[in-house]
Amino acid sequence: MTRRSALHWLLSCLVLMPVAAALGAGEVKLPAYQLATLPNGAVVALVEKRDTPLVSMNLTVRGGGLGDQAGRDGTASLFTDLIQKGAGNRTAAQFAEAIENAGGSLSAGAGTESIGVNASFMSRDVDLMLELVADVLQRPRLDAAEFEKARTLAMQSILAAKDSDPRALMSSYGDAWLFRGHPYGRTVSGSEASLAAGTLDDIKRFYAEQVGGDRLIITVVGDFDSATMLRQLERSFGTWRRAGSSVAVAPPPAKVTGRQVLLIDKPGATQTYFWLGNVGASRTDPARTAQSVVNTVFGGRFTSMLNTELRVKSGLTYGARAAFDRGSQPGAFSITSYTETSKTAQAIDMALDTLARLHKDGLDAGQLQSSQSYMLGQFPPSIETNGQIAARLADLLLYGLGPEDVNEYAQRVSQVDAAAVRSTIEQSFPRPENIALVLIGDAAKIRDVVKKYGPVTEMKITDPRFTPATK
Repeated sequence: MTRRSALHWLLSCLVLMPVAAALGAGEVKLPAYQLATLPNGAVVALVEKRDTPLVSMNLTVRGGGLGDQAGRDGTASLFTDLIQKGAGNRTAAQFAEAIENAGGSLSAGAGTESIGVNASFMSRDVDLMLELVADVLQRPRLDAAEFEKARTLAMQSILAAKDSDPRALMSSYGDAWLFRGHPYGRTVSGSEASLAAGTLDDIKRFYAEQVGGDRLIITVVGDFDSATMLRQLERSFGTWRRAGSSVAVAPPPAKVTGRQVLLIDKPGATQTYFWLGNVGASRTDPARTAQSVVNTVFGGRFTSMLNTELRVKSGLTYGARAAFDRGSQPGAFSITSYTETSKTAQAIDMALDTLARLHKDGLDAGQLQSSQSYMLGQFPPSIETNGQIAARLADLLLYGLGPEDVNEYAQRVSQVDAAAVRSTIEQSFPRPENIALVLIGDAAKIRDVVKKYGPVTEMKITDPRFTPATK
């Protein structure tokens, strides 16, 4: 380590409270971590946690699906598939064998705004882990035969979902409809059309332009010495090249006004799958805690308003939920469910009526207290393991949040009051009259029924894209 990097290390160290339950129920603190920057700009956060002889790593590269070229959605996702299929001097089989023989784990995946690699190995095998993750990101083989396998499997997965259970595709259709023309409307995993058009050269171009040391966030949690680990990381990643282009940034999306309906025809379907929503909130929204408190009651747990109305009381579905999808910009707030074809209008009406009731009545004192208790109870298990802590630290660094996002969580939840509830319902939850609605079902049977929700655009489930063709 150079004197300059050592000085930076000392100046940037953060000493926080260890993982422990505080006096308040659910009040958990991040463990002490040390923060450093490698010579190429890579950010490192290290947590010594010696209760088990295990080390977990999260390597996050800023960019993700936003870096896909137009018409090549799914490139980032295919890239993360390929880097697990051979890297450095190891073939796909040899790479898998090295992980298996050590009893470790290594996986990679893509999101809208980042790609990530997660690894967990015994502390005795930390050198092997560092070698493997360095190979994955800096020396991937990007084999042509493995590319064809990965692309074929991705396309087959889409076709299988369309044929049997489209629930797995509802967010793809929903985001594509709500955010059409905006980068958040792209499907990270790709569509049949974009995957079919993609080439191995697209993957290689993505790697050269969108992946590099200047975009890297490394978090390591477990049984190691921080000074030694930092030297190892600097040797492994400190001279890695920069990405060939700047990070793609999404602009703020516009909310939908009025109703916009997309009907996807699946002839012979015995059920209608539906997604309805609008632009919601970002990962850093100041009201994010109040939004979660309200949504826990509205659609975030089994006893939620939505599930109670659509499943428990009426038996219209096996499940209904609502969720915020958060990024650097506001993602979708969505309600999803499904019902038998003959009950399509009844189920959608009930979902919209429940949303209207939320706006009209808000939450009573009992609902507010119940939600707060539920959230405080659910939070501690989410940051217990080495891997969970590494992932949470990476998330904080990716979105520019500080440790208070975790450390003050219980305090923020407990401070949500009736005024905050009313404000966040008004600001963050769409009104029923301003909704993008997507349905997958037998159009011949539900076409006339769904016209009452607004102007209807149609496409076929067999169309190879998630948005209707433009004329």
